[in-house]
Amino acid sequence: VQLQASGGGLVQAGGSLKLSCASSRNLVSIDSWSWYRQSPGMQREFVGKVVPGGATNYADFVKGRFRISRDVPAYTLYLQMNDLSPEDTGVYICNVVGRTDYWSDSKTYWGQGTQVTVSS
Repeated sequence: VQLQASGGGLVQAGGSLKLSCASSRNLVSIDSWSWYRQSPGMQREFVGKVVPGGATNYADFVKGRFRISRDVPAYTLYLQMNDLSPEDTGVYICNVVGRTDYWSDSKTYWGQGTQVTVSS
């Protein structure tokens, strides 16, 4: 399973970005899609998650600024980020938990991430 994140870039504080994460189409079922981020000098941290049916949950620091969505037929996950601050700078990484056949356990697959830099 390959995940390709895109949409990162340089933005000023208060600005917005929309990230995408496209998955290869060899998953027969998906348990969840998530976004994580890794800021300089910090451990990877959870940003948000969406499960089948559309329920989402977010890290506290999101504070209503970010929204996760997905295009199920396109196997694509999105992260709309608004009101960005320099503290949001980092590499944003997507993952998917799913299975490639109905006889195996679910596994977690990670993409390489996309860099987001927010200037003050």
